[in-house]
Amino acid sequence: MKNQQACASSGQGVQTGWGALLSGANAMRALVLAGGVVLHAVNVYIVTTILPTVVQDIGGLDLYAWNTTLFVVASILGSALSPKLLALTGPKGSYAVAALIFAVGALVCALAPNMSLLLFGRFVQGIGGGFLFALAYAMIRLVFAEPLWPRAMALVSAMWGVATLAGPAVGGVFAQWGMWRAAFGSVALIAVLFAALALVVLPKREQHAVAVSKVAIPVIQLLLLTLAVLAISAGSTSADVLQNALGLGLAGVLAVALLVVEKRSSTKLLPSGAFQFRSAIAKLYALMSLLVLTVTSGEVFAPLFLQVLHQQSPLVAGYLTALMGAGWTVGAIISSGLGEKAIARAIMAGPILGLLGMVGLVVLLPDTSTGSVLALALIGVGVGVAWPHLLVRVFKAVPAQEQELAGASITTIQLFATASGAALAGMIANAGGLIDPGGVEGTRQAAYYLFGIFAVAPLLGIGVARNCRA
Repeated sequence: MKNQQACASSGQGVQTGWGALLSGANAMRALVLAGGVVLHAVNVYIVTTILPTVVQDIGGLDLYAWNTTLFVVASILGSALSPKLLALTGPKGSYAVAALIFAVGALVCALAPNMSLLLFGRFVQGIGGGFLFALAYAMIRLVFAEPLWPRAMALVSAMWGVATLAGPAVGGVFAQWGMWRAAFGSVALIAVLFAALALVVLPKREQHAVAVSKVAIPVIQLLLLTLAVLAISAGSTSADVLQNALGLGLAGVLAVALLVVEKRSSTKLLPSGAFQFRSAIAKLYALMSLLVLTVTSGEVFAPLFLQVLHQQSPLVAGYLTALMGAGWTVGAIISSGLGEKAIARAIMAGPILGLLGMVGLVVLLPDTSTGSVLALALIGVGVGVAWPHLLVRVFKAVPAQEQELAGASITTIQLFATASGAALAGMIANAGGLIDPGGVEGTRQAAYYLFGIFAVAPLLGIGVARNCRA
């Protein structure tokens, strides 16, 4: 019954306000959970801002999108392994371990002499980031009362707004100074400090006792999921249409294999009904994925387009791109206290605003940076107003025994959509002219193709959102 009603109903209205979440013991819990997402998100904006400078220094333009893809693929692995880490070391230990792994990856990036080693560092960073990201969402259900879930979800989502201020500033300043390595070094230092904070603030394992043996890892499904994303990425490194098609074809075969294995396996990657396309949980995951795809195309390539086409500095280009994250934050905070009927409208507004923003990018970004500001912000606001309510509905759409799995699945779905989106964006941009003919004209042509094709994602999202309301 829950699965059938989840898309139709948002559950009871929020009974408590921000004061209940941000006072007393709840305040410290919220601080630490949100802090893990800040660390992950700030790094995303730092890298998107400095990456054009990195490529100028050590090369690797054809692997540009792989920086995002590998980071996010590794984050998927980290998020899927987070229940095991939590059961093994408890909240205190799991957050500290995750932050230290993140720091090691950032240090490797800071010292990388070439793109290959930088990508390895990004992969290590992704593992730690995936741990932090998943633990933040999964523990909301454990440490807060249910009426506070929408507020807590909105707070965690709002941390991307903090990242929009800190990330481009750090990345842009260091890029303009020609010291992009120091940007990664600063992230490593912050991660170490956050590990120390986690050891002081979070409870020990005894307060969250879970039998390690009961936490099973869907190894085969994770492997197939990872290989599918990497297949798309491998196809995206060339402008050759045949290589692109082979990458997509292989990814399709691996996706089918994933569906078969998930259906037959007793150890699940996602909650029951996730691959039954008419189920409530499948609709929620589909809409979440389409919203993330809409954001990803801009986050990965907008800084490059703005710098090449409009001679924006790394700092300015980073902040303009970060408007999507700022819009996400504003939308999430505004919509977090909505009533049931308003929630349904907010969910519908998500893909509609996303579509308007993508059309705006197609029309405006290739020729002007000024008009792109509104389009980028519009996309972020669309995701923000819908996101907290989609997450709450995920928890309500699954049976009680799958609540832990549902918490981890939120991160898995978001990161998988981000990784796939980055890989597809790289494929479309490279095939659209970024590599050949390249230069200003090739970049302009790539922008038209990229945003035009990705506008299909929010368009499909409108149909899914209407189905969720039925």
